[in-house]
Amino acid sequence: MDGSIQPHNQRPAEVWGSGGAAYDEISGQIASALDHCVRRLAPKPGERILDLATGTGWTSRLLATRGAKVTGIDIATSLIDAAKMNGQLKGLSIDYEIGDAEKLRFADGNFDAVVSTFGVMFASRPELAAGEIARVCRKGGRVALTTWRPDSNVFEMFNVMRAYMPTPPSPPPPSPFAWGNRERIAELFGSNFDLGFEDGETIYYESNGEAAWQAFVTGYGPTKVLAASLNDRVREDLKRDFVAFHDTFATPLG
Repeated sequence: MDGSIQPHNQRPAEVWGSGGAAYDEISGQIASALDHCVRRLAPKPGERILDLATGTGWTSRLLATRGAKVTGIDIATSLIDAAKMNGQLKGLSIDYEIGDAEKLRFADGNFDAVVSTFGVMFASRPELAAGEIARVCRKGGRVALTTWRPDSNVFEMFNVMRAYMPTPPSPPPPSPFAWGNRERIAELFGSNFDLGFEDGETIYYESNGEAAWQAFVTGYGPTKVLAASLNDRVREDLKRDFVAFHDTFATPLG
C-alpha cells in the first residue's frame, strides 16, 4: 500500500495501474481532446500547473512543451513510472509523483492552474476532489477539465462492461459520468470559479472491434481487470459484446 493514497482508493489505484505503460496508447488515440483542453487553458511559460490524474503523462507533456512548470500526479505507481519515462524520452522537465486527488499534499494556492483530462472524474469522492482542486489553485487561477458526457459512447462502452461487473453496493457509488453534466460541475465548482462549457468530439480510430478489444484489455485498467476477473467462458462473452459494440462504428476503412 502507498501511504499517500487513502485506503478507499487503494483498489482503484490497482485497477488503473494495471494497464501500465500500455495506457499511453489509449491516451494517444484521444489526443485531440487532450490537446484541445490544453489550448483552452492557454498555459503561459513559467506558470505552475497541476495535471491531476495524469495517467502516462500525455497532457502534462503538452503543457510542458508550452513552457509551463508542470506537476503530474496519479494514484497508480505504474502509470507514474510510465509518465516519467515518457517525459524523459521527450527531454521534458516534469515533476511526477504518486498522489491522491482527494487529499493533495500541496499548499493552498500553490498552482496557477489545474487541469484534468478524463482523470479526476473517476475520483471516488467527487466533493473532496473538487474541494482540493479549488484549494490548491490560486485565487484568480484557472481550471480546465475534459470529461465524458453521460450520453457519450464511452458511457455506452462502460454499459457493455457493467453487465459483467458485480452488483454495486446500495446506494451505488457516484457515477464518473456525472462530471459530464453541466449542472453537476456547477455544484462542484460554481462557488469558486466562473464557469464556461463547451461540447466536443474526439474519435478513437481502430481497424475493427477486435483491435479495440486488444488495446483496451491490454492498456485500459477497468477493462483489463474486469476481463481478468472472469472465467474463460464469461470472458469470451464480454469480448464478444465489446467487439460488437465497437464494430457498430465500422466504416469501409475501419
